[in-house]
Amino acid sequence: MLGKLRWTVVLLGCAAGTVGADAQLIDRTAQRGRAAVPRGELSLEKRGDIFMARKMYREAGDTYRDAIVQEPGSARLVNKLGISYHQLLLLGSARKQYERAWKIDNTYSQALNNLGTVHHAQGNYRRAIRTYKRALKVSPYSASIHSNLGTSYFAKRRYKDASQAYLRALELDPEVFETRGTFGTLLQERSVANLGKYYYFMAKAYAGVEAWERAILYLRKAMEEGYGNRRKVASDPAFVGMHELPDFQRIAFPETLAAAGQDRVQR
Repeated sequence: MLGKLRWTVVLLGCAAGTVGADAQLIDRTAQRGRAAVPRGELSLEKRGDIFMARKMYREAGDTYRDAIVQEPGSARLVNKLGISYHQLLLLGSARKQYERAWKIDNTYSQALNNLGTVHHAQGNYRRAIRTYKRALKVSPYSASIHSNLGTSYFAKRRYKDASQAYLRALELDPEVFETRGTFGTLLQERSVANLGKYYYFMAKAYAGVEAWERAILYLRKAMEEGYGNRRKVASDPAFVGMHELPDFQRIAFPETLAAAGQDRVQR
């Protein structure tokens, strides 16, 4: 797949939905009567969450605003309002809400992380890196924030720093790059221009934590995107521990395997 990777919204421990940069956004306000969320005993926040899960972002934003009237000091609700704007690609409005949430509670690292994703989406990678680092001072064990930091380092071509950040993210949560599912309170950025190189770095990160199957998967993706070659893969010290794996040998040493097969046939 060419072009930029999509934004992914991730609730730690859960998974996230995606919004493409070229998505057709529909104002469903007029459909509210038909697609209304059952009221029952649901709080305004829960109703907003359901709208988000249904990708009805305008309705979600309206509902979160109503909830904030009842709880004006809730950083969590203000942050969710920011995410609803973010999903509508209203980055300026999203940024204001994340900054507001952070002012309400300067221990709420989700808001600071999400602010970093706005900076990244706007191409201000240096500011994104600074913002993620501030978030990590509050939540040093957040795999998603380390992952986001790595993506901004990658965009700045600081590849060694990117690898270290990705490796730390995987050490904290081996599933951090594989999550899918419903909406939450933390945005995870996957916006990179050179997919092949990104996949290669992901392969190295997985190899660093001995997640061999995923390392091989990302190696194949990298080569499908035209990045790297068999000689490069075979000589990269990051993959030394994989040299005895048949799947890795098929990628890096196909001639050796072919020669071994011919020897067996001749015998």
